[in-house]
Parts: sequence; C-alpha cells; structure tokens
Amino acid sequence: MARTLILLGVLLVAAGLLWPWLKNLPLGRLPGDIIISRENFRFYFPVTTSIVVSIILSLLLWIFRKF
Repeated sequence: MARTLILLGVLLVAAGLLWPWLKNLPLGRLPGDIIISRENFRFYFPVTTSIVVSIILSLLLWIFRKF
C-alpha cells in the first residue's frame, strides 16, 4: 500500500510540473466528443477523451502491476 501511495504521489507531482505542456494536448477536443451549445446552455460530454484516458490508465496500471 505504501508503495502505491508513493507512486501516486510521484505521478501527481510529475503531472503538476508538466502541466504547462499537458494543457496544450488536444484531450477534450477530440472527434467524437459531444458538445451541444444553445443560447444559454452548453453541454459537453467527452466520449472519445474518456476512452483514450481509460486506455492509457489501464496500460499504465498494467505495467506498474508487473513490477
């Protein structure tokens, strides 16, 4: 458990340090994401982005589980 928490902390620190570059990635604006805009209403559902993030996290967790 301690190893997992340390790894999670390191990943969060790395994401925080890399944030200026990570925010420029096109995640959240991929084809397949649903955006409905009306006069006083905006609905956003990132379908494709959710799938991509899920695949990346699954691969990372699978790799870390092997070690």
